[in-house]
Amino acid sequence: MGTVAKQIIKRLGDVRSRDRILDAAEELFARRGYAGVGLREVADEVGLGKSSLFHHFPNKPELYAAVCARILERIEEGVVASLAEPGDAAERFLRTIDDLVLALAERPGHARILLRSLFEDDDLPGDSAEEIRVQGAVERILGRVEAVLEEGIAAGGIRRANLRPLLLLVVGLVVFPAASGEFGNEILRGSAQAPQTVARIREETRRLLAEGLVILPA
Repeated sequence: MGTVAKQIIKRLGDVRSRDRILDAAEELFARRGYAGVGLREVADEVGLGKSSLFHHFPNKPELYAAVCARILERIEEGVVASLAEPGDAAERFLRTIDDLVLALAERPGHARILLRSLFEDDDLPGDSAEEIRVQGAVERILGRVEAVLEEGIAAGGIRRANLRPLLLLVVGLVVFPAASGEFGNEILRGSAQAPQTVARIREETRRLLAEGLVILPA
């Protein structure tokens, strides 16, 4: 086997190992948060030695940030796809939020990690490569949604609003129901992941935004 072929196989093996580490870490962080998970536990879950894990992620902050970055980049892909569908700005905005609510309901672990990360990022240094990925993904997602809102305001289909405070409220509206766990189940009197409950949450989210933000035709 040639040198190039060996290098390709090694890279593929590295990618697979990295993905397995991220899958295991994602599940553990979603259940117990940043402080409740150790690198040894992640390595054991994947079946790797701790030194092999360090080959991919030198410390826990870097691993945690990589998990968050992967989630956000997947969300970004969905946002890009939703916004690319036909329709005016208000329609594209509402469809994007609707798709996000559904996506997070299907992957509540993603919502829990995102919600936890709002309070746990104080433990991270803030300047690692993975954290920069996180910051970039967040800004791109918010920037795309902000742009469609500005388009809708200019066209007269969306009321004028303070967009960054509005986006912060929308993040809570979209992320919290999927992340709420037993608390959410008690309020809903059933599972937040049940299909009929998800459908109702999507409907109420859409109506809340449409009736409070979108200017409906007379």
